[in-house]
Parts: sequence; C-alpha cells; structure tokens
Amino acid sequence: MKTIPSKETILLVEDDSLVRQSIAFFLENIGYHVLQGNDGREGLELFTRESPDAIILDLQMPGMSGLELLAAIKSDLPATPTIVVSGTGSMDDIIATLKLGAWDYLTKPIEDLAVLEHAVTQALEKSRLIKENKRYQLHLEEEVSKRTAELQRREQELKMTLISIVDVVASMVEKRDPYTAGHEQRVTSLALAIARELDLDEERYEGLGLSAAIHDLGKVAIPSEILAKPGKLTSIEYQLIQTHAQIGYDILTEGTAAFPWPIKTIVHQHHERINGSGYPLGLSGHDLLIESRILSVADVVEAMASHRPYRPALGIEVALQEISKHQGTLYDADVVTACLSLFANKKFTFEYS
Repeated sequence: MKTIPSKETILLVEDDSLVRQSIAFFLENIGYHVLQGNDGREGLELFTRESPDAIILDLQMPGMSGLELLAAIKSDLPATPTIVVSGTGSMDDIIATLKLGAWDYLTKPIEDLAVLEHAVTQALEKSRLIKENKRYQLHLEEEVSKRTAELQRREQELKMTLISIVDVVASMVEKRDPYTAGHEQRVTSLALAIARELDLDEERYEGLGLSAAIHDLGKVAIPSEILAKPGKLTSIEYQLIQTHAQIGYDILTEGTAAFPWPIKTIVHQHHERINGSGYPLGLSGHDLLIESRILSVADVVEAMASHRPYRPALGIEVALQEISKHQGTLYDADVVTACLSLFANKKFTFEYS
C-alpha cells in the first residue's frame, strides 16, 4: 500500500463501533487522518467544526440518519466528496443518496478494503481537481478584474487628455473671433441643457458637450476681416463662412487623436437641417445625429439672441420664435420642444461676461 504524501482528513460516521474502528484503522494505516462520529448528529458537529476533505458515512444510524446528515450538509457537498457505505444496497437508497449529493455508494460488508481505498483515492483526486479549477477561476476573475480596472483608468486618462485638447482648441477659436467671444460656451450650456431635457445618455451627453465647445473650429481658416466685418456679408463672403463646417471636420479627421465620441461628425453636421436644406452635405431627418440636431438648435438660438459684428442682438424672443416657426422642418421637433420648455419653464438664461 502506498503512503499519502500529506495527510488528508476523512470524517467517518458509523454507529457500529467495530466496523468504524476497522475502517478507521485501515485508512490511518494508508496515511489519512480520520475523525470518527458514532451517529449523524456527532458527524454533523465534526463536519462543521473540522471541514474534512472527505466523508464516509453509513445510512442507518440512530437519531440523525445518514440521509438526514447528507441533507444537512448538502450545500457543501459539491466540493466535499462523500462516500456512502451501507448494508441496505437498495436502489431507492442509492438514488436518494446520489440526489442529495453523495459521490459514491459501497455496500457493506466490504470484503476487500482496497475497493474502499480506490473509492477514497478517486474521490479525493476529483475533489482536488475541482478545488484547483475554482482557484484558477478565482485567479482568472481577479486578473480580468485587475486588467479591466487598468483599462478603465487608462481610458479615463485618455478622455481627460482629449478634453484638455478640446479646451485648448476652443480657447484658440474664441481668440480667433473675439467678436463672438463666449459663443461656444453659451451654445454648449444650452445644448447640454436640451440634452438633459431629452434624457440623452451620459456618453452621448459628454460627446455633445465637447463637440459644442469646438463646433466653429473651422473658422480658424476664415479671414478675420470677414469674421469681424461690421456690415452685411456679400454672397461670396457668406459662402466662404459656410465652409467652416467642412473645414472643422477636415481638421478633426486629419488629427491623430482618436476621440471616443463622434465629435468630427457632430461638428460636420451642425449646420444641416431636418428638411435637407442645410450645409455642407444637405443631410436630412434621421441621417443627422441627435447630437447634431441639438447643437444646430442651440447654435441658432444663441446666434440670434446675441450681438454680431454685422447686426445688434435680436433677443431671445425672436430666436425662440424662429425655431418655433420652423419646428419639424428646419429643426428637430423634439429638440425645439425641449428648448422652448427650458426658457418657459426652467428659466434658462445665457450668461454674458
């Protein structure tokens, strides 16, 4: 008989002292540490206190039977191999014990204890494999969790870097066109307020805010004398200003920063209109991102309500009348409703420095 390298503990629950002691002697002789219980209740106490590596139990015992013991420890049995050794050998008993989680069933008397040794060895080996697999799974889950947390941290750092880039670009655009200083910030505040009214999800809300902050990025390519021209623009000058949406898109497309939001598309579409009459692509309806539809309304309202080099401020009432008049044609109906509600019910106002 081979010796077990490290002692594993076996709980032996048997009311027949002669049978119990002979089995215990055999198991200890081949290297196991054996705990002995003479009935189900004592077996349950030993199981709870000692957490044995395996259990060998009889079925027919006074007080708490083997089946009752199995039922009491059922939730722990998947990882604790349990071998039933019983003199009944009935099919009903075998089925009942297996249903309760027993791993094996041997019939008494056991003529050849090598059969018991084999059953115990096989059960413990299977148990070790289950435990090793659980440890591996736990380690794997911890590793996945750690790597996920690291990826999230890096993603957040990247987002913060990109947001800083957007802030720098927005500041540059404002300095390039001092006559509309504060326009981007005011458009952003209104666009985000509309987005909240529409219950836009957080990721799209974040992308909208960044897009609004640099929606006029393309104006860096427009001559400053045209941007600051005090009188009415000629048709050629107006067409030149209209190119800023495409230029802004081109700049963002050529950049190396990979934004996790569709910023370049939102910037590209902020002068498109629901009926297809906008520019530069003439897109219509749901071909336009919801962020673009929100930004276009916020941009129009702020532009009309505020002072421009070529005209004085028209006021918020005129601006709201404009979007209301063209609700569902030039401007998204739901976006307009949300915007009107902000000014009428939420007392939204623009902040001017």
